[in-house]
Amino acid sequence: MLKLMRKRIFIAINLQEDIKKELSRYQEKWPDLPIKWTQKENLHITLVFLGYLNNEELVKICDITKEVVSRNQSFSINLNRICYAPPKKIPPRMVWAEGEKSEKFAKLQTDLEKNLLENFTPHRPAESGTGAGRDFRPHITLGRIKTWEWRRMESEERPKINEEIFLFFNVNSIEVMESELKHGGPKYTILESISLK
Repeated sequence: MLKLMRKRIFIAINLQEDIKKELSRYQEKWPDLPIKWTQKENLHITLVFLGYLNNEELVKICDITKEVVSRNQSFSINLNRICYAPPKKIPPRMVWAEGEKSEKFAKLQTDLEKNLLENFTPHRPAESGTGAGRDFRPHITLGRIKTWEWRRMESEERPKINEEIFLFFNVNSIEVMESELKHGGPKYTILESISLK
C-alpha cells in the first residue's frame, strides 16, 4: 500500500552491477577534479524526471509506463566515451558517460515523454538538454562539477576528460524510481520494474 504523501519520481534504466563497478573505477582517475561523484549504487540513465507526485498520480504514472513499455522492445546500449557535459557548456556542469546513438532508446524515451506529458508536466533536469530521445544518446551522470572551485582553477590545472570506453549492456526492463533527498546524498528506490518486449 502506497503512503498518501508526495514522492519524488523519475523513470530510469538501471545498470548491471558489473557496469556500475567499471564506471566507478573511472571516478578515481581524476582526484584533483572539484566534483561530487555519483555513488556507485546510484548510477543510472534517466528517461523522464517527473518531480513530486501524490499517490493517485503515481498509480497513473505506473499504468502509463507499463502501457508504453509493453510496445517497446529490449535493446542494447554501447557506452563509448566519458567527457565533460553538457556538450559545449562552459563551465561544464558534470562528467558523464555517453552512449552511441540508438533508435530503440530514442523511441522508448520519446514515447514515454509524449504519453506522460499528456497527463503531467515533467520537470526536465538541466543536464538533459533537448531531451535524451531527440539526442539519441543515452548518458549516465558520473559526477557534478563544483562550479565555484572549478572557476578558481587555472585552465592548465583542469584535467582534460575525453576518455574512450567500451562498455556494452542489454536493457530488458524500465523502472519507476523514487528519489529521497538525504543529507549524505539521494537514496533511490525501485517502486516498479517493467519488462520490455
